[in-house]
Amino acid sequence: MNADRTLPGDWHHGKIPENVKIHDSAYIQTTYSFQLFRSEQPDAIEVGEAASIYLGVMFDMGRDARLSIGSYALLNGARIICDSEITIGDYALISWNVVLMDSYRVSMNAAQRREELRTMPLRSSSLAGLARPIRIGNNVWIGFDSCVLPGVTVGEGSVIGARSVVAEDVPPFTVVAGNPARPIRKLEPYCSSQHA
Repeated sequence: MNADRTLPGDWHHGKIPENVKIHDSAYIQTTYSFQLFRSEQPDAIEVGEAASIYLGVMFDMGRDARLSIGSYALLNGARIICDSEITIGDYALISWNVVLMDSYRVSMNAAQRREELRTMPLRSSSLAGLARPIRIGNNVWIGFDSCVLPGVTVGEGSVIGARSVVAEDVPPFTVVAGNPARPIRKLEPYCSSQHA
């Protein structure tokens, strides 16, 4: 990152927001990823050592949102919808078109949703009270076109199959797939001391 918070060679003429903390060895492809970033929190995003954020990643973050991206994590074309808190562990692999959403942002009740849509352009209040944090453990792989819903924890070393909708917690070292995602099989745990 340049001193003025632009990115070298960036096709988009934006800047990294002041409340985004990026490790010196991390890579962010474009400032366009911050077009929907509205968080007012200090250290709203923390990007860990050697993490990689590629084209198509969008940080759609409300004013009270916080996001932590672990060391050596890789995000490619994912959409992060965050109004409270999302944590992505070390060595996580988040594939293209993955959506992580800690909030639905509108009611499930149709009548209430219609009213919310009428007043949406005027809304200035926080949505953090409606959000439920998401936790993605270390060494997790989330396959393309998957969606992780509010309040879900994905345990360490787990794999989420492509095009899955994850509405419930995923135990560590488990493969899940489907809509809704269900366990397919267990994986052998690795020795953490050898594979951070």
